[in-house]
Amino acid sequence: MVRSVLFASAISALAMGGALAQTAVKVGVLGDRSGVYTDISGEGSVVAARLAVEDYAKIDPSVKVEVVSADHQNKPDVGAAIARQWYDRDGVDVIVDGVTSSVALAVNQVTREKNKVLIDSGAGTADLTGPQCTPNTVHWVYDTVALANGTGGAMVKRGGDTWFFLTADYVFGQTLQRDTAAVVTKNGGKVVGSVKTPFPTADFSSFLLQAQGSGAKVIGLANAGGDTINAIKQAGEFGITEGGQALAGLLVFSSEVHALGTKVAQGLVLTEPFYWDLNDGTRAFSERFSKQMNGRKPTANHAGVYAGTIHYLKAVSALKGEAKDGAKAVAKMKELPTDDPLFGKGTIRADGRKIHDMYLFEVKKPAESKGEWDLYKTLATIPGNEVFRPLGEGGCPLVKG
Repeated sequence: MVRSVLFASAISALAMGGALAQTAVKVGVLGDRSGVYTDISGEGSVVAARLAVEDYAKIDPSVKVEVVSADHQNKPDVGAAIARQWYDRDGVDVIVDGVTSSVALAVNQVTREKNKVLIDSGAGTADLTGPQCTPNTVHWVYDTVALANGTGGAMVKRGGDTWFFLTADYVFGQTLQRDTAAVVTKNGGKVVGSVKTPFPTADFSSFLLQAQGSGAKVIGLANAGGDTINAIKQAGEFGITEGGQALAGLLVFSSEVHALGTKVAQGLVLTEPFYWDLNDGTRAFSERFSKQMNGRKPTANHAGVYAGTIHYLKAVSALKGEAKDGAKAVAKMKELPTDDPLFGKGTIRADGRKIHDMYLFEVKKPAESKGEWDLYKTLATIPGNEVFRPLGEGGCPLVKG
């Protein structure tokens, strides 16, 4: 019922136009299927894309969609090579997922060169809608600026005005530290130090000792996936939070909190644009997803793959054969308002940034949790026009004036 109401306008438009000639498109799910981001991306992203295709077939049966997938191994050269082969030889029209910022930036350039479409839901770097923006890319779920404004701003306002960063040593971690440090400073806080950590790494002991010795009120974790899990676990072993320092998870997904458990993660403050238990729409999607994923709930990245694929297919319906022109497809995606059961109503700006609300969550105490996936309580809803970077401040060459 939720989806049928949601897409009623699309159905009406198609009915008015009569039967359409078949349009065939191929979706490539390019993610991490073997590394530290597997739970965020992996098979869950493929399932999400297939659920989107299944749902859209009820809206416009004339659009025939094939889904393929590959593992970029968190290596930019591997990701770029797969994208090039998909576009040149395998007939892929759009790449979704794209977790890992360094890979996303590489695929972003190949996509523009080949005039295809990239809908990135997994990478964090705000440069995708800044200096590296292109007419062929949409950045859907979150970015480092939004995470900084959400978690960074909130922690300073709660009294965490001195920070030390543990930063994954690649483009995502460095960008996340940069953007969060700017927010901390803007709100009257101070960065007292930072350390770059190898990506990926299992041993954070020496880095945590440096953070502990800094005396900073907040230790900002500018990492994700398995790195975040390891850092939080080892921080507990060192008694860091018991000693009065707070941990700020600057990019934390529900899959990581689930892996840690509420006993370890309780009190952690984080920002996400999606949570499986937000509303009827998120719960309905998550139930379908879980049935194909052995009970696991979807992450925000999985939700972004679903929603981004649906919106792309709306553009395909509108453009018909012209959808093979990637720049035209993205222009149509920007023209159409976004409206889906997972992120609600929103827009895609000229720079490719998808705008929607985000949420400040706190991990529940074990006594508050009613089940293994009952993880978050909502502290605040942050409007999209407040949490994402203003359009004119990113340096995107597509933005005029």
